[in-house]
Amino acid sequence: MKTWLADTGPLVAYLDAGDPSHVQVATRLGEFSGALVTTSAVITEAMHLLQVSRDGPHTLAEFVAASGMAVYDLCRPPELHEAVLLMEKYADTPMDFADATLVLLAEGLDVREVLTLDRRGFSTYRTRLQRHFRLVLDETS
Repeated sequence: MKTWLADTGPLVAYLDAGDPSHVQVATRLGEFSGALVTTSAVITEAMHLLQVSRDGPHTLAEFVAASGMAVYDLCRPPELHEAVLLMEKYADTPMDFADATLVLLAEGLDVREVLTLDRRGFSTYRTRLQRHFRLVLDETS
């Protein structure tokens, strides 16, 4: 089964019909029949961004449940340390904590396909084995 890492931007765009990327993200997700995975840091960011809409956080919680999205919590001390090292390495890009946790999750699950609007970041980031990410929004189905 194909697995995609889900970043904050597409989650927000998918759930906010007024977002400029809504149609693109909704189209790609509508064509996708695999598994979505993300991290608690991404969910935290998305909840924060969606709280401007009264139903935004509730809608996100429903989407996560309905889609069967797996949410990984990468906040143990060794993972926090690795995330900080990644954030320092990519400080000029820059990389935030949520992005760092997605890179760690990619390494742990051996997944390279990422649903993201952060083209600059995920075009630059690499796993420890120097594997690049495939930006699924930039691919044709």
